[in-house]
Amino acid sequence: MKKVSNTEMRDEYDFSKGVRGKYADRYKEGTNLVLLDPDVAKAFPSAKSVNEALRRLLGKSSPSASPRS
Repeated sequence: MKKVSNTEMRDEYDFSKGVRGKYADRYKEGTNLVLLDPDVAKAFPSAKSVNEALRRLLGKSSPSASPRS
């Protein structure tokens, strides 16, 4: 299939109420995503439960202000 170039925005794309840079600071902080295998993911209903289990494994009770290197 050949892509057709269109210089005009479709009507359903309305960015009139958009905020420039809304997520820029969050993006700069970075992201640490981990893909769990399906069998492991079934054991954890939420991100919070995953974090709690990992903290128990590490012997920590709450989030640390500075990550280990």
